[in-house]
Amino acid sequence: MLRQFIILAICGATLICGVSNPADPGVKSDGRVLMVEHPGATRSYVPQTDPVRELVRTGLEHFTGKRDITEAWLSLVSTQDIVGLKVYSAPGPASGTRKTVVAALIETLIEAGITPRQIVLWDRRLIDLRLAGYFELAAKYNVRVEGAVDSGFDARVPYSSTILGKLVFSDLEFGKRGDGVGKNSYVSTLLTREITKIVNVTPLLNHNVAGVSGVIYGLAIGSIDNTLRFEEPDRLANAVPEIYALPEIGDRVVLNIVDALICQYRGEERTLLHYSTPLNQLWFSTDPVALDVLALAELTRQNKERKLSKSTQSLYDNAALLELGTASVDQIRVEHLVLK
Repeated sequence: MLRQFIILAICGATLICGVSNPADPGVKSDGRVLMVEHPGATRSYVPQTDPVRELVRTGLEHFTGKRDITEAWLSLVSTQDIVGLKVYSAPGPASGTRKTVVAALIETLIEAGITPRQIVLWDRRLIDLRLAGYFELAAKYNVRVEGAVDSGFDARVPYSSTILGKLVFSDLEFGKRGDGVGKNSYVSTLLTREITKIVNVTPLLNHNVAGVSGVIYGLAIGSIDNTLRFEEPDRLANAVPEIYALPEIGDRVVLNIVDALICQYRGEERTLLHYSTPLNQLWFSTDPVALDVLALAELTRQNKERKLSKSTQSLYDNAALLELGTASVDQIRVEHLVLK
């Protein structure tokens, strides 16, 4: 079927109508975000399978500048990779990463030659994945489902901080005593020993401290133990970008996708659809900071009473200082592609 679409390329406050150039092959385009929209992608807050499939396929092909889905995926991963689809499942099926989006990604990966056993659906905890319905999805496609906490943590790969943590049972150092205990957070063995490439799929959902339960926060906190010590805003603003920047985490990310089918601007991990707006969009980028900054802007637009704290703003400024991406809206190049 011939797909028709309209492309709006937005640079800062300038609106340009026309077809923009796709990404050069093999080049990461910092500050570039592709937003793909289909007006029928949701109906009464329920994702619609065929329009979402079209969003995924069109977005991948256009973002990578490839002519078909196989070439698109193989420009990001190889057939030898273990591809981890990182979801955000704690808010449940309605407000977390939506299974319809993930199903379409799995289908296109398999079409591109990635075998089902090389695909891992993962998040911080298996219990959240189970409650959100991801075990059923994994069974349908014969892919794996894993939790970072349940897989255990790698003592060889710490993130160190002077802040002492209140350790819980699942933390690697729980029950240990001595100098320095509680100063490290360890990366999950799921990343250090299994997954070689990460596709990070996060919902457009507010977070009361980080601003958005987004690309950087979701992956960083979802990948390590001893996280309770970072709950205070200023600590979170410093730690989250540094954790994301660890080679075992950030360097494995080949693509970030924001599930913007529905924008929930209040509620955090609770499903509050009366504080939600259907956008019917998916956002694609290799720039995690740009995506989160645009998400913050959209959440603020939807909730005009929302005020970002200095610590929230500094989280993304700190990420930019670590060269994780672009924090200035004026420097983000947005292409808006509307499917008919």
